[in-house]
Amino acid sequence: MKRVENKAAVITGGASGLGLASGKLLLEEGAKVIFTDINQDELNNINDQIDSKFVESYSTKLLDVTSEENWKSVLSETEEELGGLNILLNSAGITLGADIVSTSFDIWKKVHDVNLDGVFLGCKYALPLMSQSGLGSIINLSSISGIVAGWNTAAYNSSKAAVRHLTKSIALYCGKKEIDVRCNSIHPAFVDTPILDPMKQVFGKDEAIKKLARQIPINRIGEPLDVANAVLYLASDESKFMTGSEIVLDGGLSAM
Repeated sequence: MKRVENKAAVITGGASGLGLASGKLLLEEGAKVIFTDINQDELNNINDQIDSKFVESYSTKLLDVTSEENWKSVLSETEEELGGLNILLNSAGITLGADIVSTSFDIWKKVHDVNLDGVFLGCKYALPLMSQSGLGSIINLSSISGIVAGWNTAAYNSSKAAVRHLTKSIALYCGKKEIDVRCNSIHPAFVDTPILDPMKQVFGKDEAIKKLARQIPINRIGEPLDVANAVLYLASDESKFMTGSEIVLDGGLSAM
């Protein structure tokens, strides 16, 4: 048996970066995956990035995670297509760095709308379907910024820290209501994904990665597969006794 054989998964932010890497690994380990994203062009390119042998095991859907109606529609289609839902990976997120004084209220609301409200809506509307589908796992992609603050990332820090605590609240709710769904968060530090592209454009790829790596005790940044492996563990029944907790993938940064 593969590690997530016959499990049904929905991934937000699935057209690129950590969402795409995680979805590809889940496919390899036997899951059926629905990749969702707000970027239709990137969704259209997914076929070029996934082995053709998985063509019957995945589909793509447009999803604005800040839209309540979008969530209801996608989850209804998920139930119809896959018959249930076992894995929800909330990977969609944005990063807009600024200090508290420089952050406009509009930016503050936008960051929380995507990073926090999108997770809230996904969990809220997925839980009833997941509770009917057998063992379930909600995986919320937070950040090391949800544990270690930065002086110039006020909104991002706030949104990701809130995701960490929301995760714990959901886990306790599921336990209280005897719902067999676990909920955990993952907290990566810098990972080489398109989210680093703006910095690469300023400094060049190699220099940008060196600058970030100097902040990490093990002197390197993460790779998408590092996070995907953690997602796979949390999605599988191997982690059936883990809920309301977090996996920190930061190369030792939070130990300093």
